[in-house]
Amino acid sequence: MGSSRRIRRTFRTVAVGAVCSAALAAPTATPAQAQESAPASKGHRALHWALKDTGASGVRFRGLSAVGRDTAWVAGAEGTVLRTTDGGASWRDVSPPGAGELEFRDIEAFDARRAVVLAIGEGEASRVYRTEDGGATWTESFRNTDAHAFYDCLTFFDHRHGLAMSDPVDGRFRILSTADGGRSWTVLPGDGMPPALDGEAGFAASGQCLVASGPSDVWLATGGGARARVLHSRDRGRTWTAADTPIPAGDPAKGVFALAFRDRTHGLAVGGDYRPGQTSPRAAARTADGGRAWQPSAQPPPAYRSGAAWLPHSRTTALAVGPTGTDVTTDGGRTWRTVDTGSYDTVDCVSGPAPTCWAAGEQGRVARLER
Repeated sequence: MGSSRRIRRTFRTVAVGAVCSAALAAPTATPAQAQESAPASKGHRALHWALKDTGASGVRFRGLSAVGRDTAWVAGAEGTVLRTTDGGASWRDVSPPGAGELEFRDIEAFDARRAVVLAIGEGEASRVYRTEDGGATWTESFRNTDAHAFYDCLTFFDHRHGLAMSDPVDGRFRILSTADGGRSWTVLPGDGMPPALDGEAGFAASGQCLVASGPSDVWLATGGGARARVLHSRDRGRTWTAADTPIPAGDPAKGVFALAFRDRTHGLAVGGDYRPGQTSPRAAARTADGGRAWQPSAQPPPAYRSGAAWLPHSRTTALAVGPTGTDVTTDGGRTWRTVDTGSYDTVDCVSGPAPTCWAAGEQGRVARLER
């Protein structure tokens, strides 16, 4: 476990909608310079990432929550939380006071006013904050007091019920539960959690190592052990089953980094080796049975990917993002192709009246999918 912790500390500093038959241009400009792509071929309308100037070029945003086309929240290094309500034209710094030494890695927003953000780290560095007024004020609703715990991700089933997960404590992943929208948290009993593998942990890379679909299903992604696994619970985190994936592991830097489920049965897993310059073969897998079995992608992304999301209202199209680019699948994860070489760590899509996707990453980069 110690080597995994050291790797994870290094990871802090080292280390969207989809396109059906269209292309995303590679944005190589600064975050303030939005670039547009050309259509892949005649007759197709081009989709592209449009960079939004956040004014936070020194911050890496690994936490992202898309509320709609106009509203999104991002969270990142130095205790930073930003919010836009005008489609990224302007951003308001709504960071919790006194959080400058914290590393925010996940944020879940219910609307433009209510959000829950997770800070990661050993011991008391792992915390949860909640706001009900758009970030004007925050309440710390959880502070970890176990020196052996290290929280990585959180997810919500609805506006009230949610979970957060920690790396293994006493040989099992630890799960926090809330039934009041993140106002209070309870550690769930560990007897329903299978034993962790030696060195196994989660990756706080994109806020997608713990994801939910529907009222009670939740999945947890792992790496660092001999095998990269996905754990699944059908009862909001009380009991779990584990399944191996074909994504390579066996090293503290390798494994499944992100999951995306479009319903209770169809899911995607992406990951690899996050170290720059390292190859990441078999960096994606898919499931059609709720995670009981995983099949490798016949044509996976060419490099490590840390985030994934399904295109709203699509049964076959999804995105994967990472520091070296964005990939798209139009066949449910069987094959992927690179459509953008800009650096993003996380991606989130939202359905509803104005379905859209957002992406975020290093150097204050935040982008919205445009047509």
